[in-house]
Amino acid sequence: MTLELYSLPGCPYCAKVKSTLDDLDLDYVEHEVPGSHAHRDEVEEVSGQTGVPVLVDTEHGIDGMAESDQIIEYLEETYGA
Repeated sequence: MTLELYSLPGCPYCAKVKSTLDDLDLDYVEHEVPGSHAHRDEVEEVSGQTGVPVLVDTEHGIDGMAESDQIIEYLEETYGA
């Protein structure tokens, strides 16, 4: 399984997603993005936008899911008990 999370330190939406990943005991690679939207080329390439958080789940064909609530719902449905 390869989960990747693009996030920003101090971002409350990112923290919610990380908390869910931890609650579900999932391993993931975290990519911290620059504070400036103008310098977020990597996350824009993945998701088509510069906001975070963004989740990539290569095992399930998720290339760049944005919106924390959507990510949390996906993680719980896919990896929850």
